[in-house]
Amino acid sequence: MLRSENARATETSDKLRKDMSSLVPVAAALRRLLQTSAASLWLIVSLVLALTCPCGLRAENHDALKADASQYFRDRVTPFVKTYCLPCHRSERPTRAGVNFTPALKTPEHAAFTENWKKADARVRAHDMPPKEAKQPSDDDRRMFAEWLPRLKYLSDKDPGPFVIRRLTKPEYANTLHDLFGVPTSIADGLPDEVAGQGYLNSLSPLQLEQYLAVADNVLRQIVAPPGRRRTATEKRLFGQSARAGTQPGGEPRKAAREVARSLARKAYRRPPTEAELDTLVATFDLGTRNKLAYPQALGLMLKGILVSPQFLFITPAAEAESNAGIVQLDDYQLASRLSYFLWATMPDEELMTLAGRGKLHEPAVLQAQTKRLLDDPRSRALFDGFGAQWLNVGGLQRQVFDPALFPQMTPALRLGMYDEVRLFFQSIVRDNEPAIRFVNSDYTYLNGAVAAIYGLENTVRGPAMRKVRLSNSHRGGVLSMPGILAASSLPNRTSPVKRGVWVLEQVLGEQVPAPPPDVPALDKQDPAAVARLTLRQRTELHRTNPVCANCHKILDPIGFGLEKFDAIGRWRDRDTNGEAIDSSGELPGGEGSGSEGLKAKRFSGPAELKAIIAERNRDVARNLVEKMLAYALGRKLDGYDEIVVDDLMSDLAGDGYRMRAIITGVVSSYPFKYRRIEAPRRRNAQN
Repeated sequence: MLRSENARATETSDKLRKDMSSLVPVAAALRRLLQTSAASLWLIVSLVLALTCPCGLRAENHDALKADASQYFRDRVTPFVKTYCLPCHRSERPTRAGVNFTPALKTPEHAAFTENWKKADARVRAHDMPPKEAKQPSDDDRRMFAEWLPRLKYLSDKDPGPFVIRRLTKPEYANTLHDLFGVPTSIADGLPDEVAGQGYLNSLSPLQLEQYLAVADNVLRQIVAPPGRRRTATEKRLFGQSARAGTQPGGEPRKAAREVARSLARKAYRRPPTEAELDTLVATFDLGTRNKLAYPQALGLMLKGILVSPQFLFITPAAEAESNAGIVQLDDYQLASRLSYFLWATMPDEELMTLAGRGKLHEPAVLQAQTKRLLDDPRSRALFDGFGAQWLNVGGLQRQVFDPALFPQMTPALRLGMYDEVRLFFQSIVRDNEPAIRFVNSDYTYLNGAVAAIYGLENTVRGPAMRKVRLSNSHRGGVLSMPGILAASSLPNRTSPVKRGVWVLEQVLGEQVPAPPPDVPALDKQDPAAVARLTLRQRTELHRTNPVCANCHKILDPIGFGLEKFDAIGRWRDRDTNGEAIDSSGELPGGEGSGSEGLKAKRFSGPAELKAIIAERNRDVARNLVEKMLAYALGRKLDGYDEIVVDDLMSDLAGDGYRMRAIITGVVSSYPFKYRRIEAPRRRNAQN
């Protein structure tokens, strides 16, 4: 019975595979499933329904998919790992490359092992692992192992993850001080720059605390007048119109100070303060009065306590819910802060705080309307400065080193123009709600005179002002050909096809690229005599003579070579620095390759054709953007159930062509954005 049902289902799969090319990956998955003897009828039915339903495999099928993933891991992945991985990567000291798969076999879904699975997948695909001297799996076994990673997410329970308690970044801190007190954002310039990456540091060193104290003192000097001087407008707004406590509401200094503390803390903490927090702030006010400070100065000391408190410096969940373990909805104040810092990189404004106070912000229509309002506000530039610049890797452009003898054009003005080109382009796609693929295949950009010279348009665009420019050159358009991005993926004295190839794969397509083996020399370390007559392309292709490197470089190198006619700062050229003609042709390999859609096996002759090939991977580009944006919004890496959330988002977004505002609204409306997991409190030692 099962065999006949399987045969009929196989015929159905074959027909769908022929008639519906967009469903080829799912049909192939069904065929593989039917070859597994333990495949059950209910799972076959659920997959057939998924084949005929445009919404794809939704989270509602989680139980069935979890059972299949568990069986797949037990029957196929575990033997593979034991045979090819555990001989080196097992519970012993030290482990090879710090990777231990012994505990991963017991709980493969645990977040601690996710990165190991991804790295293993990339290295097995690239034939980098197992090492060449070890026993090698067949190509079918490698494909089987590669099919494991997309199933891993289904082993996870429905879980929004924890609320990440994180410190305000330097821009967030500066913007928040500006919105609270009207001080310039430059007040925080002395703080160290943040390290780019997913997630945020939540530590606070003694040195950093000293820096925050210094900034708080600077804020107080600007908003609190010295004794005997006329009070500032900000001081009156924060502390009340009168400098004498007896004329404040209630007439008593401590009572008046408590009301001032309540008002200040509500803004600074992004939520109403607790009575215990107010007690602490009033105690600081009392300390000032005991030391003979006048009423306004004692309030200033209390304000300083607010500015160096964890409640201000960190984005935290509500303390009152911590005693109850489980999954809870963010309260409206937490949601207001998460939304505001995501899109504005600053504190919630009064409209968000009012909606939070009324308990309205969680209502879907209200949340979507507020998302639109924040995106329409000029402060939404912060989405690029915080997320976009990090995603496209141009955040460090101002500090990047270039050889001044080779590239004297790289002045601070040109660097700023390059950054602003990428920023304005990103903002236009968000503002106009264009599809995500427009990042790859647009026909316009933003230029001023300095950047236009890089494009060869110096006679068309003049002056320092940035303006929108239509592009007729098919090699230009989109992020792959933007000077700022090309410069950010270059070396100080030349281009780097490898860096550019990695950038396209990781930042645009969302691929996992293995790190290079430690014993492979960089191009600059190659024997000068041996490479003296070789072009950069020929020198780079030497890496393919190493079998360990060849499988990665056959994908990396063509992409980098396809962009090689752009020099290290993005100018077009036909010959390299040695006068040799540049060959920017190549072929991207086909087969199962990389990504959910796989690169087409197509030849290209330059950037325009390369860009067109990459633009065919519309879904991969959109998914990568969704994943990176959700990770940024949550302040942590995605893991486990987050991948199922992304699957559902992609299904919802497909009908609208993966448009940017829909992506942002989808992130804001997602389960992990609105919920959090509370861990059970650890039991104290009975002797304590």
